[in-house]
Amino acid sequence: MDPALIGTRLASSAIAPLIRRLFVQDGPGAGLAEQRVRLTRLVSFRGEKRTLTERDVRRLAARLVADALATPGEPPFPHDEAEAVTDALARTLLALGDLDMDDVQAVHLGHRELAGRLRRAAPGPAGLSTDAAGFLDSLTEWACLHILHFFTQRSTFVARTLVEQAHTQAELIAKVDALIARTPRPFARDASFELRYRAYVAKKHGSLTIYGIDLHTTPDAWPLDAAYLSLEASTPDTRPAPRPGFSCTVCDQEAAPAPRPADQALAQHDRVLLRGVAGSGKTTLVQWLAVSASKGDPDTRMAYLGDRVPFVLPLRTLTRHGERLPAPDRFLPAVGCPLAPPDGWADRVLSSGRGLILVDGIDEVPEPERDRTRRWLRDLLAAYDTGNRWLVTSRPSAVRDDWLAPDGFTELALTPMSRTEATAFVRRWHAAAGPDATSYEQPLLDALRTKQDLARLATNPLMCGLICALHRDRRGFLPRGRKGLYDAALDMLLARRDRERDMGDPTGVDLGEAPQIRLIQRLAYWLTINGRTEMDRSRARTIVLDAIPAIPDAAAAGEPEAVFQHLLHRSGLLREPGPDAVDFVHRTFQDYLAAKAIVDDWHIGVLTDHAGDDQWEDVIRMAVAHARPRECAEILTELLAAADRATDRRTRLRVLFVAAAALEHATELAPGLRRALLDRTAEVIPPRSPEEARELASVGPLVLDLLPGPEDLDDEQARMVVITATHIASDAALPYLARFAGHPYLPVRSQLIWAWSRFDTAAYAEEIVSRVDPDGLDFTIASDDQADALLRLGLRMPRLDVREGVSATGLAAVLRHVSPEELRVARPRAHPDLDCLASLDRLRTLRVYVSEDTTWSLACLPPKAPLEHLEMPAPPREGLGGLRRYPALRFAAYLGRLSADDWQDLAELPSLAYLACASASLASCPASLALPGVTGIGLVVADGDRTLHRLADVFPHLRNLSLIGPGPGPAVPVDLSPLAGLRPLRRIETRRLQVTGADRLPAMVYVEVHPPA
Repeated sequence: MDPALIGTRLASSAIAPLIRRLFVQDGPGAGLAEQRVRLTRLVSFRGEKRTLTERDVRRLAARLVADALATPGEPPFPHDEAEAVTDALARTLLALGDLDMDDVQAVHLGHRELAGRLRRAAPGPAGLSTDAAGFLDSLTEWACLHILHFFTQRSTFVARTLVEQAHTQAELIAKVDALIARTPRPFARDASFELRYRAYVAKKHGSLTIYGIDLHTTPDAWPLDAAYLSLEASTPDTRPAPRPGFSCTVCDQEAAPAPRPADQALAQHDRVLLRGVAGSGKTTLVQWLAVSASKGDPDTRMAYLGDRVPFVLPLRTLTRHGERLPAPDRFLPAVGCPLAPPDGWADRVLSSGRGLILVDGIDEVPEPERDRTRRWLRDLLAAYDTGNRWLVTSRPSAVRDDWLAPDGFTELALTPMSRTEATAFVRRWHAAAGPDATSYEQPLLDALRTKQDLARLATNPLMCGLICALHRDRRGFLPRGRKGLYDAALDMLLARRDRERDMGDPTGVDLGEAPQIRLIQRLAYWLTINGRTEMDRSRARTIVLDAIPAIPDAAAAGEPEAVFQHLLHRSGLLREPGPDAVDFVHRTFQDYLAAKAIVDDWHIGVLTDHAGDDQWEDVIRMAVAHARPRECAEILTELLAAADRATDRRTRLRVLFVAAAALEHATELAPGLRRALLDRTAEVIPPRSPEEARELASVGPLVLDLLPGPEDLDDEQARMVVITATHIASDAALPYLARFAGHPYLPVRSQLIWAWSRFDTAAYAEEIVSRVDPDGLDFTIASDDQADALLRLGLRMPRLDVREGVSATGLAAVLRHVSPEELRVARPRAHPDLDCLASLDRLRTLRVYVSEDTTWSLACLPPKAPLEHLEMPAPPREGLGGLRRYPALRFAAYLGRLSADDWQDLAELPSLAYLACASASLASCPASLALPGVTGIGLVVADGDRTLHRLADVFPHLRNLSLIGPGPGPAVPVDLSPLAGLRPLRRIETRRLQVTGADRLPAMVYVEVHPPA
């Protein structure tokens, strides 16, 4: 790699300021002083004028290497050698102070010879690959070119004969930079395009419509940075009950984490399937991630996306015509991006693992086409399976729980907005709406706090936005119920917006609310019947123009084309998301108006035919809301008949649950029919699985009256009904959940604690948490509010699980108060404060979860604690020698690789019986070392690892062995046959591995294989 190629990665404007820091600054110019200057006096890390330390020089070298690697295109050497290259470059730069020459002599040498002298003066790099060594040589020469140019600009540079050479050096640098500009290499063209593309993405997705804010004198869209509210996502309740016996949570992480910020999901997982109800903020989250990745310097929270190239792929757009889903080279034109990338750009981005692929709206693909969509995703994953991050969004029930699990996707669900989040949204909405909305903010907050029916509606951003808008628009008076809110919203958008803006008839069409609704609901009906959320503009125009003659007010309003334009641009319900495309501003309005069209035209058979289709759930519920009493009774009767006709249990449950959920929208219904529907629903209660439990919860608070109490249920049934109740986002669930606080089954009580974050912190703490039996329970605390509640109630739990959402101050306060015997603490920060652990003298079990690159010390652990169980995924900086002060330690789990010294330290622990580490650590164990007391092992097996044959030598009395693959992605192959000679071995358990050789083990060895998903 020649210096010019380095120059394409580090242009002069980037490298020159860094090089100047290596030298004492005496002023610019080529002076004519009489004395030459030795290099030992020039460098800024030696002598009396020292301004840099050797550590600073290493940081400078790291910056140069990191900048070169961060440039788009194929990296010049493997990323895992960056540390070694940085060390070698730092040593080379430090050798400047060891050269026996002055600045004039250095200039005489030229940049290549000077680089050679530096390489000979510095310790040679050991073990670098050919690519890394070539890169280091080229970067050294490029740096020397700038060093010599720096010398010629010093005021003390006196050699007149070298002035011409100084000009030559400057000219050479200028020519290299000019050459770069004139003939950019492919990755330089990529970099130039990416700057334009990132700016385009930031502008296209950088604004957000907050429903109702576009009234009166306010703009239609608001900056995403100001309007975005981070919601939380949680793992669905698919956890099995805890298995009896000794388990390692480092190697077997089945416990579901507490809810975490949704925009941090991809920081922890490369592939995420995110579910959320209509209006929950899925598309807004996609916008936020895309914009965050497009910024050159994202904020600290979103810094993990700083090197990513976002691809926003709304499936409603990609599947509008039913054509094949696009390959990467068609990503941009398929979504209407007008920019033309260099040939092969998208392939190079994804091949280098820099892509952020945001696939929005699986539920907006017709159900028969979803398998085709999954095949498309799998083809992409197979071609670009390393480094990229993938987010797929969907409504909750659009696809089954394991739909993308075999492809390594972690499944998360957007949680309903808590009271705190709803309050934050209301405040932000009113701040964005301007001074005239200020007086309505507090009255609305008071109403949300005191009116249960209103609070039940304010559980997602869409509904919160509508409530805020209508509350202001109606001067503090709100309609009751969901249908009432939508009716008022339509009146606000269709009839009053332009009138109250004093805009007259900007399109020349004066059309009332009712005829506009009749026309627009035709579009909603067509989209819903065809399983779409977006249509061609020409089709929308045809539907409207064909309907106008049958609606006298519309026919009299003006030319049909003008009426269509009025609906498209002034109704506030429709938009053009791309060229030749029309959709609704939100799917919820489409569902609402499609339901109205079905009831108006009495197409009841359409409802029952689609009763098991997840896309029709809101349509059916709103149809019941639109229907008159006799029509409502007929719809519900037909739904019961559809449930009877269903051939599989899942469909039957879905139809019954949708019918039950629709009950709350029925304004009048015969008591006998209501009772019959509730009795039929009760037949499937309690639910049989977490999936059924969540579906049942979608019915809403009504289902609480159907759930049986703990006295009538076995343990697993109790867990299922508690899962159901904890997914009902209403404080009405608290009295029911409180009945299970003393339940003897641990998973029931674990679910109660796990769900704390879904409810009002103080109310849940008083009614549930304070009454939960703590026996055997890992008591999870996920926020400072929960920590404060625990302290306020004076609760003392022997087993604590403190998540990353708790601040250092909150953690210290809780630990001082509780002094637990068992503690799991997550501190995924660069510099976690763990000193608060030192006082926990009762501690027996400690699980420390920190980032792999975190620096911490065993000195923060309590020196006098009777510690028996320790898990630490990141290495303590001083090694494992400090563990000797814990003679009772029986269990040690360390996710990294053990060194020879670590093995020696572990061998000196007299009680050690179980160890977990990376299987590659076995290669570093000294040949003469054995740990006969260890009878259980957990190993994380990497691809290509061939160290299992050493188990018999290191652990001669091993009885139980757990092997686990490294994580999502293709299963790692492992051959068990080398264990055939390990006579004491009795049990092997494997996870995420492709196992062979089990047939060669002795018959007394039980092998439990959990196949890859």
